Amino acid sequence: MSVSSDVVSRFYSAAQAGDGAAILAILHPDFEVHTAPGLPCGAGGTFRGPEEALTRVWGAVFAEFDTAPHAETWDETTGGLIVVTGHYRGTARATGRPHEAEFAHLWRVTDGRISWLHQYTDTARWQEALSPARP
Repeated sequence: MSVSSDVVSRFYSAAQAGDGAAILAILHPDFEVHTAPGLPCGAGGTFRGPEEALTRVWGAVFAEFDTAPHAETWDETTGGLIVVTGHYRGTARATGRPHEAEFAHLWRVTDGRISWLHQYTDTARWQEALSPARP
């Protein structure tokens, strides 16, 4: 595993543990994240800086969901882009409904820290978990 892949792997471990301090520690000061439009909790869009990303993406999601990303495949390009696919698994806190949403994450690491993330996920699965069960 490359140094860059190791850093990204540490992100998944921190996210699964709900450890915001560990996430912040591995984000580059110029970190930028692009999340899927339609992601609930206002977490879809472009966010800049570790604090903004932690608050407006992961903090917002974790407030509404008990969830974590689980990586299943890893590829690193010759240009240094790391591509990870997998599933988010968890439950919506308000409804107790489970969710499983596929994802693809594209990562860049700069100076040993994560500097860029582009996230693709099935936002419909997230929204379904927030909706009350139909009788």
